[in-house]
Amino acid sequence: MQIVYKGESRSFEEGRNALDILRELDPDSLKTAIAARLNGGLVELARPIAQEGELVPVGFEDEEARHVLRHTASHVLASAVKNLFPKAKLAIGPAIENGFYYDFDVEEPFAPEDLGRIEKEMARIIKKNDREERFVLPRAEALKLMEERGEPYKVELILDLPEDAELSFYRQGEFIDLCAGPHLPSTGKVKAFKLTSLAGAYWRGSEKNKMLQRIYGTAFFNKEEMETYLAQVEEAKKRDHRKLGRELDLYDILDEGPGFPFFYPKGMMLRNLLEEFWRRIHREHGYEEIRTPLILSRDLWERSGHWDHYRENMYTTRIDDMDFAIKPMNCPGSILAYKRRLWSYRDLPIRNGELGIVHRHEKSGALHGLMRVRCFTQDDAHLYMTYEQAKDEIIGVFKLTDLVYSTFGFKYRVELSTMPEDHIGTLQMWERATDVLKSALDEVKVPYQINEGDGAFYGPKIDFHLRDSIGRTWQCGTIQLDMNLPERFDLTYTGPDGEKHRPVMIHRTIYGSIERFIGILTEHFGGAFPLWLSPVQARILTITDRADAAAKELRGKMEAAGLRVEMDLRNEKIGFKVREAQMMKTPYMLVIGDREAEEGTVSVRTRKGEAINGVSHDRLIQVLLKEAGGRSLEQSKDF
Repeated sequence: MQIVYKGESRSFEEGRNALDILRELDPDSLKTAIAARLNGGLVELARPIAQEGELVPVGFEDEEARHVLRHTASHVLASAVKNLFPKAKLAIGPAIENGFYYDFDVEEPFAPEDLGRIEKEMARIIKKNDREERFVLPRAEALKLMEERGEPYKVELILDLPEDAELSFYRQGEFIDLCAGPHLPSTGKVKAFKLTSLAGAYWRGSEKNKMLQRIYGTAFFNKEEMETYLAQVEEAKKRDHRKLGRELDLYDILDEGPGFPFFYPKGMMLRNLLEEFWRRIHREHGYEEIRTPLILSRDLWERSGHWDHYRENMYTTRIDDMDFAIKPMNCPGSILAYKRRLWSYRDLPIRNGELGIVHRHEKSGALHGLMRVRCFTQDDAHLYMTYEQAKDEIIGVFKLTDLVYSTFGFKYRVELSTMPEDHIGTLQMWERATDVLKSALDEVKVPYQINEGDGAFYGPKIDFHLRDSIGRTWQCGTIQLDMNLPERFDLTYTGPDGEKHRPVMIHRTIYGSIERFIGILTEHFGGAFPLWLSPVQARILTITDRADAAAKELRGKMEAAGLRVEMDLRNEKIGFKVREAQMMKTPYMLVIGDREAEEGTVSVRTRKGEAINGVSHDRLIQVLLKEAGGRSLEQSKDF
């Protein structure tokens, strides 16, 4: 068979594996290779190659290859657990984003101190560098092997597979596991690993099944990368929006309302500031705001396709013996608003924005603070236009989205998601809509990735993935081009020929949802919001009660100027007051003692610990108004 490597073709006998071929062609590549790609598809280094093509070694930089390493690490974990806890029963152990886990059925739950023992045993197995040997068995033999080894969960998995399914196993030393692979050639390639946590997990995710013990871990190709990642995890824990939401008295999720957030006064201030910014910037870009009902009839959701394609995520109710649904999306209501009158081509494009509350049924295990909730506010907009206007409108939405994200200091990457298997509309409609999105992205000269099959059921979409201050990404904004719902709802406009024509529709969000965006912002800024977003922009701290009158006078001036201020007049030491204000992430602490009260000045303490003495009230207000008004992400140095 012919193998092409770095542009040159070489002949090899059929059945050679990538490991042997690369050892012959380029031995240095094996220092970093953990898998290979043959004609673009991922292959194990140790698995025989049965077809010709171009071979490329891949290392830890390749996402799929990272999964190979981490999947192998999960098998090392399972092997170590079986050595230390022989009665443990194996369930499943996949690679996941940034790590891996394995589920076990054990007589006694694992304790945190067990992780150290397991890690030592894993290190011993890795040092042995056992080969990962793949073999295939007929169904009867596979069942017999797992029954003899006392693995009932593996037996259940085999029985649930189709009769003609290939049943592959991997052996490393004495350890054998049912697994589709792929794996590293040997355990020694797992250079760096760490077990990170314990959790309970129902077998197959069903509360009707037994609770298993799950061990989470992560693995990297070298220790430096792993240490960097673990440091990021620790930083993320400090920034956890659920923790900060409680500490800063912003918001919370209570047991009485799983998935339904509570916003407290300071959280509402943050939320209102985001909504006010949204309204202002949309007015400036030609949008008009609407509001549509929370509950609408089943007939509407059947027409939109949601009843057939999204029913499991919808909350329903009956009113006057008729079925209704609490809206999971705002678009059908917006469509009804469009249909209220006849439109001319001269009226188009129409840009309607809506801060609409939606409800979606999420499984309890998927809920996560403000990031995954059951009730949230989408910053929706629906635009109606001619087909010829669609490209320019998409470019306009893209530029508006870029402007919003840059205001918060976010970088982002872009994906174009295409037609999913479960979709409505003709192939021709999808091709035309996808071509328009591609053309718009090409014109704004932004790099993008194609995400095959991940579009909405009614149209292709552009997705924005934000990168936060510690390197994590979050999917937020989306631009969806829809030719299907205008058809389903018989939307029309009168063209220059006096005839009725079908408009094209854009669905888009920028924040994604107000709640989730607040969670992302909380973690991005670590709770230390820039001045324009801070619920409390300054706290006035007095040294003695003789300064109370001056403090009240300053607060009056600042509030009259539109600044958000608190006072702390308690009979406490000033150091205590300053530390408490710093714990609440207050941008500016304004200290007033006898001298400041007499001079009409303040000593300014910034959140970062800088001190500026003798600042006049007028100068203070001028500087803070300039910083907040400019939506600066950094504290001012103009005092």
